[in-house]
Order: sequence, then C-alpha cells, then structure tokens
Amino acid sequence: MALGGDALKIIFTDARTHTHWKNEPVGDDILKAAYDLAKMGPTSANCSPMRIHFVKSQAAKEKLKLCLQEGNVEKTMKAPATAIIAMDMEFYEQLPKLFPQAPARSWFAGNPVAIEETAFRNGSLGGAYFILAARAVGLDCGPMSGFDRKKCDELFFAGTKIKSNFLCNLGHGDSTKLYPRNPRLSFEEACRII
Repeated sequence: MALGGDALKIIFTDARTHTHWKNEPVGDDILKAAYDLAKMGPTSANCSPMRIHFVKSQAAKEKLKLCLQEGNVEKTMKAPATAIIAMDMEFYEQLPKLFPQAPARSWFAGNPVAIEETAFRNGSLGGAYFILAARAVGLDCGPMSGFDRKKCDELFFAGTKIKSNFLCNLGHGDSTKLYPRNPRLSFEEACRII
C-alpha cells in the first residue's frame, strides 16, 4: 500500500526546514509519539543506537546555548524543544534483547572500528527516521549541525558512552518566514539504474 498525497506532502514535499517558531509549546506526549514511530525504522541487526535528549527547560537551553555556533543561537533558543540526536557507543550491550536470533554482541564488543561505523551510520538513520516521524505527528523540524559536539557531550552526556550527532529544533514553524525552497538534484543527476 502506498501513502496518499496528503501524507507525502506532510512528510516530504511540503515539509520544510524551519528556523522561526510560533510561541506554541510541544508536549511530552507528542515527543514520545514521534520517538515511538521513529524506533520502528530499520537498523543493522536492529542495533538501534540512536538516543535522544529533548531540551525544553530554560536551564537545559542555557547549557545547550554554550555549544551552539552563533548563527544557530536565536533559532534554537526560540524553539519550543530541541532534540539532541545522539548515539550510544555501547549499543551492542542491548543486542541480546534487540537481536536475540544471533550472537550479535560479539560482532562489536572489542571492535572499535565496527562500533564507531555502526553507531554513526545507524544513529544517523535513526535521526532521519525521527525527523520524518516528528513531521508525521504534526511537528515542524529544524535539523542542524552547527554546534560543538565535544562540549555538548561534556555538558549532556558526561559519564556515559553516548555521543551527540546532530540537533533538531522542534515546534510549529512560522511559514511566513520561510525562504523559497531550494532546488534538488533530479533523478538523472543523482541516480543510475545499473
């Protein structure tokens, strides 16, 4: 079964990256609903390394502000919530639960190259699924990179094996302040059927 036009518009064709936000709160229940959809996206051996910290309180926002590049401060401070999309570098400890049909933990334990590559690739996939899920539950998104990952990890993940990947502002975007949509590469420019 394929999705219809309205669903595709919400998730892809009409969805935009927002930098200006309406003064409307984002409830914890909608964040949970977005995560519960995103967690269903496929990852290698169901490894699911994505972890999310939702920054909503003023105290947490002030900590996050210390990590942001100058051009990202205002839009992030005004966003009702910011998701720190991160990855658990000990994701493989959950594999006996998440992938019980094989001894998958042993594929990663003691193998830092496999851990790093798998956590980053699959954590990034999880973050992409989260953006689509957030749009599906009615949120607008403003994903971005411009922040000091090391400082973010020190402030939010000290004492853990979790590392930040990217940020995603969440809320209800002000569509009147969007720039015209930038072009995308055509199928012919980006793809080959071989």
